[in-house]
Amino acid sequence: MLLLFTPGTHTDAQASTRNKAQNTQKASAGAKKTAIKKPVAKKTVKKSAIKPSTQKTRLASRQNVRTTNPGASRIQVGLRSSDSHIAVQRAAPNIEPLTSQAMLRSEIAFVQDLESADILYDKNSDEVRPIASITKLMTALVVAEAGLPLNEQIQISDADVDRVRYSRSRLAVGTELSRADMLHLALMSSENRAANALGRYYPGGMPAFVRAMNDKARSLGMRNTRFVEPTGLSSENVSTPRDLVQLLRAASKHPLIHRYTTDDKYEVAVANGRQLLYNNTNRLVSKSDWDIKISKTGFINEAGECLVMLTRIDNREVAIVLLNSSGRYSRIGDAVRIRTLVENAGNVAML
Repeated sequence: MLLLFTPGTHTDAQASTRNKAQNTQKASAGAKKTAIKKPVAKKTVKKSAIKPSTQKTRLASRQNVRTTNPGASRIQVGLRSSDSHIAVQRAAPNIEPLTSQAMLRSEIAFVQDLESADILYDKNSDEVRPIASITKLMTALVVAEAGLPLNEQIQISDADVDRVRYSRSRLAVGTELSRADMLHLALMSSENRAANALGRYYPGGMPAFVRAMNDKARSLGMRNTRFVEPTGLSSENVSTPRDLVQLLRAASKHPLIHRYTTDDKYEVAVANGRQLLYNNTNRLVSKSDWDIKISKTGFINEAGECLVMLTRIDNREVAIVLLNSSGRYSRIGDAVRIRTLVENAGNVAML
């Protein structure tokens, strides 16, 4: 059994022992050693006297550290079988300092190991929230699974212009691009007109496309998810972090979505031979120390800054969902902090 003493408690015990030793002026050197050992013996007896039920309670609290605030973050260390189970149990006392280091600025955060299903970090993961342009992952999934020709030309029309939020676009009305290029820009650069055009060119038009989005969500078990359009500009497109993990998992099965969401930049040719260069909205995809499989950012006022990623951390396939992050770059900072947290937890589990 692993017995842990906090540094402060250990220091107090030593001070008490020294005082007793000084008051006993005629004690022999052997008696001093005996006096020093007594407090240690008492501690050992006291620890061993703890009831088994109490030991289980304390172990459980170490494995799932929570604050008294129900909305605050909590770390959950997933328990695996046999030796791994024992390793994680021994690592549990180290979770508390990791919790204090995870000062995330995202109101909602969820991190899961997709290979073991362990929940590595959980902060308000069951809340239903607007998801902004994370929507475009479902748009891409519906397009990819429809088997539509990727070289078919799609034209931007006035119906694709955002008349609600007046978001900017460099794709002028009348611009023609292939379905592949429209999908590429929608995923990599979150191009709203491209995403809307993909929905219009779906067999049956926009109503059929939105139905297909919701049907796909239900088939994936995304019970708290609803879509009303393909861009994410509507705050009525809602989901939960747990549902979005299912979307990430499904999207990762399509090489095209993997490629388009993780490209650093992409150039398209438009009218009059002009070239338009687009950049990825997630700057982490260009970092050599990140191994990202799927990525998507999003923002509308109601959703805040959002980021979902499927990435490999410490030899684990990890899904990261961050919603309503305060500040333009906070979602990136939170992703970096989460990676450090997961790496530290992995190192502890190997002790």
